[in-house]
Amino acid sequence: MTSNGLLTVKVGGGAGLDLEAVCDDLALLSAERPLLIVHGVSHTMNRLCAEQGIEVQMLTSPGGHSSRYTPPALRDVYVQAAETENAQLVDGLRSRGLTATGFVGKKVAIRAERKQAIRAVMNGRMRMVRDDHSGRIRGVDTQPLLDALLTGIVPVLPPMAESADGLLNVDGDRAGAAVAGALQAQTYLILSNVRGLYRNFPDESSFVALVTEPQLDEALNWAQGRMKRKVLAAQEALDAGVPTVIIGDGRATNPLAQALAGEGTRFRK
Repeated sequence: MTSNGLLTVKVGGGAGLDLEAVCDDLALLSAERPLLIVHGVSHTMNRLCAEQGIEVQMLTSPGGHSSRYTPPALRDVYVQAAETENAQLVDGLRSRGLTATGFVGKKVAIRAERKQAIRAVMNGRMRMVRDDHSGRIRGVDTQPLLDALLTGIVPVLPPMAESADGLLNVDGDRAGAAVAGALQAQTYLILSNVRGLYRNFPDESSFVALVTEPQLDEALNWAQGRMKRKVLAAQEALDAGVPTVIIGDGRATNPLAQALAGEGTRFRK
């Protein structure tokens, strides 16, 4: 375990995120505290699917949580997207003088169990999906991550987990929460393509600057679409002992610095 100021950052995989600005900020922060990065893959995955003529389909749970449908034919594309995004982020950090390594291939550090049956809305109809290769996170192999951190290496993790059924698609926000909790990170920062949480998105007057533990159920009701996963991830990180979770705007000029300075939505016990 380490609580040595560790900052775990989830870098969103959406098209609106400024990856160059994120890498610039990470390079500056690396001089002050240890860093661990978890990243998304949505934009790269959408691009690969478009190039291969594959329809992108989403599953929506009865509770309103949306996730990417990953049948067997799409799993290899997902792995390719995750490894491509991972290499791009690792290269961006190395070009700025950081020692970074991607936890892909045999180094995947997250463990999960495949969801055998998912009740979800798909193409407008409620159905039971049994061939999805997404997973419920069951644990984190912390020792290789700690070994890297203790030698000044920045671990970079994709939203991918090892399982008895092979590599699985896992939610990046919740993967970051699991890793942050397992390593007892001081802060878990989720970079998104919006300012943070709103009671009534996109009404700016409804922006929420702080969510305390008694408000978490209410916050889940405020969240719409993918923001629900981020609020759920914040709740899971707090439950795992992370003192502070922040949802910040990855489109900003200095996204991490601004979020740590008070921008975005803060979640605290």
